Amino acid sequence: MVLAWYNNFVGRRPWHRRWYPVVNGCAAVAALGVAAGCGLSAEELGLGRERLGGGVRLGSLAAAPVVGAFGLAAVVPGGRRLLDDQRIAGLDGRQLAYQVLLRIPVGTVAWEEIAFRGVLQGALRRVLDEPFATAVGASVFGLWHIRPTVEALAVNELAVGRGARILAVTAVVGGTAGAGAVLSRLRERSGSLAAPVLLHLAANGAGALASVLAKKPRNRPGGTGACLCAGPARKTATVIFKAGRR
Repeated sequence: MVLAWYNNFVGRRPWHRRWYPVVNGCAAVAALGVAAGCGLSAEELGLGRERLGGGVRLGSLAAAPVVGAFGLAAVVPGGRRLLDDQRIAGLDGRQLAYQVLLRIPVGTVAWEEIAFRGVLQGALRRVLDEPFATAVGASVFGLWHIRPTVEALAVNELAVGRGARILAVTAVVGGTAGAGAVLSRLRERSGSLAAPVLLHLAANGAGALASVLAKKPRNRPGGTGACLCAGPARKTATVIFKAGRR
């Protein structure tokens, strides 16, 4: 309940958006402190050193096809349309570096994996069998994404009607719950938090980079090519992105 409340309500605050990596990094440290106070061991949290190598290997195997799929989508015309995200379209090089090197790895991936596949899963496994622990953790992970989904739909002008918006949010919550179950399975199989961290990082980081790559100008016969986000369109996308972060 606290996790679902945190992202859907605290995440709306301007100060949280401004200091996103710092606030979420501190939240991750606090969650680990609570876990330690409750007696959860490093192994129960997926942080044992002896399982790190296996986690890295399994996570790399899981992440490779995800990165490949995003790379292919970025160069295929049909795939480029699927990658169109106005939150990314207006980013310059510095903003993109911030997203890929700091905001996503620290503010999103590290925090969410520590909170869900580390602390929550470790605590649930003490009182529930593994399938039920995974189901509960995955369900909360889906609910965690309600606010981000609503904001993404608004920024990209998708699912405008109320009914369509409810349907879209429900579908995304279900999809992210399924993704949470996959990440939990990786954590269980490897015994290490490294496996879900690598897959999660590949999905979010490669997705952002692929969205930018999909916007690169394409040369056409008889011309110099045109950037999909150039001129007024790029300015509009930048304004929309900034408004969505507030």
